[in-house]
Amino acid sequence: MIHPHIADALKVPDLVRLTDGLVLIRFESMKIYSALAAVRHLLDRGTIRPGQTLIDSSSGIYAYALALACHRYGMRCHIVASTTVDTTTRTQLEILGATVEQVSPSKNLKLDQELRVRRVTEILAEHPGWHWMRQYHDDVHYLGYHEVADRITTTFPGAALTVVGGVGSGASTGGLVERLRATDPSVRLVGVQPFGSVTFGSQDHHDPEAIIAGIGSSIVFDNVRHHLYDALHWLDFTHAMSGTIALLREHAVFAGLSTGAAYLAATHEARRHPDRLHLVIGADTGHRYVERVFARHTEALDPASLKPFEAAGPEGMTMPWSTMSWRRAACPADWKERAA
Repeated sequence: MIHPHIADALKVPDLVRLTDGLVLIRFESMKIYSALAAVRHLLDRGTIRPGQTLIDSSSGIYAYALALACHRYGMRCHIVASTTVDTTTRTQLEILGATVEQVSPSKNLKLDQELRVRRVTEILAEHPGWHWMRQYHDDVHYLGYHEVADRITTTFPGAALTVVGGVGSGASTGGLVERLRATDPSVRLVGVQPFGSVTFGSQDHHDPEAIIAGIGSSIVFDNVRHHLYDALHWLDFTHAMSGTIALLREHAVFAGLSTGAAYLAATHEARRHPDRLHLVIGADTGHRYVERVFARHTEALDPASLKPFEAAGPEGMTMPWSTMSWRRAACPADWKERAA
């Protein structure tokens, strides 16, 4: 197949067998699926028009995905970037034609996210004709993952499937599993979070080295559909790093920190449920983590020696690694007020 644009080629993932019970679905940059489908849908619906400026906040891979989608469809792009966005990513964004502004360094990720949202609001007041993509809140970002889910269904017909991946905005894991469950309601979903994320109640735990902002949140994300998740894992930086290093050392897969966290969680889940096939979501490559993760490989722990604390509820979790059954429960009614 000859692709009409590089984004159409980059979005397609590879399926890699890790063990009998583990398969990695490895993306160059997972959110390209989401951004391409969202922009195309909004253009077709007339919500946005060719040449209009699209704006959003991002900690990394969505910024790149949106810049590619804007390049693909002739849109302008403006990114309010997290302090965690590296020079390589920012340089690519600028060459692709996006304008980028990075918020001031913050003591924690909560302040970083709040600053970004505040800045987007200010910009929209100055430029009312710009369109806010709202990757954290607009369910248009679910659409792109239907195509991925259909490929999974075709590749693993009849498999007892468990999907393991970072929660983040909720669109990737949610979009995949909603589509998969349309034909097989037994598909399980295991979400991975960093400590400090409000999404499933770990906001009272602070990990000073947390840099996996993309899979957690310090503010409420409307795109997270809590009732889709069967279980949750929370990991600190050291455990996520150890999973990331192990994935490269054991399977030669160079992937990002969220992928390493999901790999470690999936390894535990596969031991508990050997009758199921565990699909690990690899959202991006490891290039932007070379200095902060891979260069510290001598500090990585042996994954075989690690196991999570089994918590009965969010209030019982403990660092550095906890897990709990969620059982497809709805978001508790008072959580938005508690997280505010």
